[in-house]
Order: sequence, then C-alpha cells, then structure tokens
Amino acid sequence: MWMALAAIVAGLVVLVWSADRFVDGAAATARHLGLPPLLIGMVVIGFGTSAPELMVSALAAVQGNPGLALGNAYGSNITNIALIVGLVALISPLTVHSQVVRQELPVLGGVTLISLWCLHDGVISRFDAVLLLALLFGFLGYSIWRSRRSEGDALQADVEADAAGESMSLKSGVVWTLVGLLMLIVSSRFLVWGAVTIAEAFGVSDLVIGLTVVAIGTSLPELASSISAVRKNEHDLVIGNVVGSNLFNTLAVVGLAGMIHPIDVDPDVLVRDWPVMAALTLVLLVFGIGIKGQGRINRLEGAVLLASFVAYTAWLVYSVIGMR
Repeated sequence: MWMALAAIVAGLVVLVWSADRFVDGAAATARHLGLPPLLIGMVVIGFGTSAPELMVSALAAVQGNPGLALGNAYGSNITNIALIVGLVALISPLTVHSQVVRQELPVLGGVTLISLWCLHDGVISRFDAVLLLALLFGFLGYSIWRSRRSEGDALQADVEADAAGESMSLKSGVVWTLVGLLMLIVSSRFLVWGAVTIAEAFGVSDLVIGLTVVAIGTSLPELASSISAVRKNEHDLVIGNVVGSNLFNTLAVVGLAGMIHPIDVDPDVLVRDWPVMAALTLVLLVFGIGIKGQGRINRLEGAVLLASFVAYTAWLVYSVIGMR
C-alpha cells in the first residue's frame, strides 16, 4: 500500500515536471521550424499539456484497465473547466478577445456530443476509436490551414508575447522534447501501477480513480501554464489551453485507448460523468462567447465553477462510500 502511494506521488511529481519540459521543448522546436504562433498556441501548447493524459490512458489500456483511461480523459476535462478556469478566474477575471478561441468553443461542444454517441451502446469500440481519431486529424488539418490565414488574432499575440522571453535553441528544444517524452512514459507507468493497486486495495473502480486522483494529477500542467499565463495577462492563452486540451482528451486520449483495447462504459459515465462534462462545456461556451458582446468569466462565475468541482468530487466520494 505504501509503495503504491509513493509511486502515485513520485509519478505525479515527475509527470508534471516532464510535461512542462516536453511542452517548452516542443514549443521552442516549433518556433525554430517556423510554425505560425497561432498553431503553436492551439495545437502544440494546448495539446502538449494533455501529453500526461495520453500516456497514462494508453498505458492503462495496454495493461487492461481501460476504465482508468476513460475516467482520466473525462475527469481531466471536468477538472480543466471547473477547477482550473474557476481558480484562474478567481485570481483574475478572464476576458476572451480571440475570435479563434470563440470559434473553437462550439467545436468542443460538438465533439462532446459526438462522444455521447460513442458511449450510448455501452462500449467504445475500435470503430468509435477510429472515428474519434479521424475527427482529431481533421481538426488538426483545419487548424493548420486556419493558422496560415488568420493574422492579428488575440491568441497569436499572447503566444508571441509568451515566446518573447524564451531563448531556447533548436538543439535544446529537441533534447528537452525527447527527455520530457521519455520521463512522461516512465512516470506514467509508476502512476498507473500505483493507481490500480490502490483501487484494488480499497475496492474502488478504475473509473473513479481515473476521475479523481489521476485526472487531477494529469491536469496539473494545465493549471501551472494557466496560472503563469494569467499572471502575464494572457487571458486568451488560458482559455485556448483548456479548449485545446479538452479537445485532445476527448478525441486523442479516448480514441487511442479505444484502439488499444475496447472500453466497456460504466453506466455511471452516462448518468453522472458525461452530463457533468457536457454541462461544464456548455457553461464555458456561454461564458467564453458571451451573451452580450465580449466573452468574460468574472470572479463570481469562477466561484460557481469551483463550487461545481467541489460538488462533483463530493458526489464521487459519496458514490464510493455508498457502495460499502
């Protein structure tokens, strides 16, 4: 038991560090290769901060724990919106200037609805996984096309401002990308082993462990990058990171795990976890687009998001206690 706890703590610490190195290295490499700042902001940074979820979920599926993979993906989406956006909005109210981010929010809503179709028959089959991955590649292609046509967007300005203080060379960027990726794999193995061992010891499902401890832990890179961005007044980068990460979790993380091993969907996912994820996505869409003009998330709305995260976590804890 203590070894499993130590593996979870050590795995999370190394996971956060390696994810930070991976994202910094990948972003620096992308800049040296001449990728547009808008593409770096939406894809490299937004998707890169979901690398922990991808590694953990892929390893969980390989080891025969696909419930952990699904819980990690959906739990991270819930954590990103309710905990991270809520906490950051409490620190400093967020204003969404970027048209690109405002356009991505409905895409996230549509992808969330498609995920329900994949869940409705009680299993995420390899066909569902192929569909999710095909949508991912379609989105990536569209993002590349749009990044070369969109000039002067607020998100692009945020990325350029964030990169102004960076001086990482191409060689260093490649090295840190590879080191970060290697340590992500190693730390993910520790985290998955510890999480599965704890779940078995307490008689808790892989799904619940994935929705709580693992989801919060793998979302720490998003939290760190979002707090750093809001301190620099880069509000669009905060929302862009969350939207990009949630798109990647829903399409790539679940899609890859489903390709490795079809995922049996716990009934609780359909009646508890997906509705919460969908409701929070809708709230983010309304706040981000804005009913009357510019999108804005004030401190009161941030507090509501945080309260919803606390309530959801309490619901999960109660469901575990109620099974005993």
